[in-house]
This record gives sequence, C-alpha cells and structure tokens, in this order.
Amino acid sequence: MTDQDRRHWHRVARQWISWAGTPGHDAFWAYLPALRDFIGPGQDEVLEIGCGEGRVARTLTALGYRVTATDAVPAMVEAAAAARSAERHLVADAAALPFAAASFDRVMAYNVLMDVADMAAVLREVRRVLRPSGQLIASIVHPFRDRGRFAGPEPEADFVLKGSYFGRVRFDGIEERDGKEMHFAGWSQPLESYAAALEQAGLAITSLREPLPDLAVAPRLVQSARVPMFLWLKARPV
Repeated sequence: MTDQDRRHWHRVARQWISWAGTPGHDAFWAYLPALRDFIGPGQDEVLEIGCGEGRVARTLTALGYRVTATDAVPAMVEAAAAARSAERHLVADAAALPFAAASFDRVMAYNVLMDVADMAAVLREVRRVLRPSGQLIASIVHPFRDRGRFAGPEPEADFVLKGSYFGRVRFDGIEERDGKEMHFAGWSQPLESYAAALEQAGLAITSLREPLPDLAVAPRLVQSARVPMFLWLKARPV
C-alpha cells in the first residue's frame, strides 16, 4: 500500500467501521447469501487481506474456516479483533505480508485490489503465501460499472459510460446514506488489467461470477440486477 492509500484509509477508518459494521446499510448485505455460496464451507486456513472491520472474516469463520485477518490500518484490525472476527488479527501490508511461503490454503481479497496502487505486488505476495494447491478468492467492484453511471433512479434508467472503459484512473468520492458518510478512494482499471496481473503473479482464474443482489434484502439495488455491481473470481497457483 502506498503512502497515499495508507493515509486515506487511516483518515476514514472510523467512517468505514461505522459504515460497514451496520448490518443492512450497504450493498454487501444483499450479496451475502450469494457470497456464502460462492465461498462454500470448509476448514482450511484462510488469510484475509484488507479485513476492514471484519465482516468478511466473520463470514469465513461462520463457514468453518480458520481465519487470519489482516489490514494495514491498526484501527481496522482493532475493530475486527473486538468483534472476534477471526482466530488471529494482525496489522500487515498486503504487499509485504509477515508470513512464510506456502502458509495458507486460501487467501480472501474482498474489495481490496482496487484500493491498492500496486496490485501486482499484492498478487505476488498472495501467490507466495498460498500453498501449491491453494486458492485466491477475490471480489472487485465490476470494472464496467466503475466507468459509468445510471442516468436516473428509475429501474430502467440508461447506464451511461463516461469516457473510456480502458486505462487506469484514480477514483475519489463521498457517498452518503441514512446519516452515514463514507469517503471512497482507489483505482479503477479494466478487467484485462486484473487478469494480466494475476497471470504475471502465477495465478490462473478458475471461476468467475457477476453476482445478482438479493432484492428482498435491498430493493433499492434493482438497477444492479441489470448491470453488475461486483465481479467475483477464484484463482489457483500455476
């Protein structure tokens, strides 16, 4: 994580802990049933990078995994530990993990890869700490959705692409909902960039999903049943 990224997440840590830690508040909860199915139950040793306040670590723990939760921001790790999200909680930079090679059966990177400037360095570390039979599970904001906006709030509103889908650009903006505010910042890049970085790190995509939200949980996400909000993938060492 670069100094710019680290400073941002240090500044907004308390915002994120409140935003993500409020059940039902953001889109995560509408995708949670599908995420559980995508991960599946298990008893493997899992490393989560960028654990935030711990909601994904708690999901993994509930599925039976032995979880080590890490984040570069101490306040995030403290919140995850206070919620007993995992077996172990450590402050660690995803691009310089304090673990020996081949230490984990799986690595979870949930909405982390778009928040780091050097995604290739993070994926090299993921590959290093994965066992030969291991698996990376990753979620990213869908690269196509990242580059456009709906023209209005109507369910059938046009989705308008702004500028080019290609290239790497910085995103930086504030979202407000139900009295909470979250300042998001990171990097938007096309799907090819993710695939190329995985390939260069020695990881091959084995599964890819564009999940649908559970509209019974969040009817407001009806537009995301037309244009995907997230992209999930699994990859294995080669």
